[in-house]
Amino acid sequence: MKKWLGAAIIIIVFSSAVFIIQDQLLTKDSSGGWNTPISGKVFILDPGHGGVDGGATSKDGFQEKEAALEVSLMLREYLQEAGAIAIMTREGDYDLSGDEVRGYSKRKTADLHKRAEIINESGGDMFISLHLNAIPSPRWSGAQTFYHPRVPTNEHTAKLVQEQLVDNLANTNRQAQSIEGVFILEQADIPGVLVEIGFLSNPAEAQALQTREYQNKIAVSIYEGLLRHYSEYPMHED
Repeated sequence: MKKWLGAAIIIIVFSSAVFIIQDQLLTKDSSGGWNTPISGKVFILDPGHGGVDGGATSKDGFQEKEAALEVSLMLREYLQEAGAIAIMTREGDYDLSGDEVRGYSKRKTADLHKRAEIINESGGDMFISLHLNAIPSPRWSGAQTFYHPRVPTNEHTAKLVQEQLVDNLANTNRQAQSIEGVFILEQADIPGVLVEIGFLSNPAEAQALQTREYQNKIAVSIYEGLLRHYSEYPMHED
């Protein structure tokens, strides 16, 4: 009980700091009301994997699909509280292929195409896809934001999100990176970034990624990066 209470207090304190930043970026609308830089914006949140596709797995069995979903749900709350609209590609432990699709590889392909379809038909302003890393070596760690260079504003968004991850997590100096060959980034018609929120192959980071405190820090970091992007380009049409 004490452990969960302590974690809850930390999350509340950390979340309070978010709203201090948010309040600094408030603007008045034509009727005298207050808006955040993302009021009315539509974000598509895409937690990777799901269902039979667990994604990367830590040594103790924690799966990528779990952390990606939890962080996405937390991020949705922050966005909605700031007046944005947040659409999830999935809200539970399932993939997006149809019941009629058989075989793991076919289901995975169908799932990816459905995610791209949701993003492209959403009318959204931006998408954020969340994943986790795992490689043979346990030495590597750190969250990192990736973007496709064909949309000019993607780089700006990715750099701001990465800056907040570096500042808030205080455990990495990784930089935002351009990348090609990633299906969702190449197929999406709207601006967006992919955030690899950590390495499940790193024992310490894998443990942190299983806690609500650390998941919340990641969600807050992405949220703050989005606030900064739209505060600098309030009238920009991506």
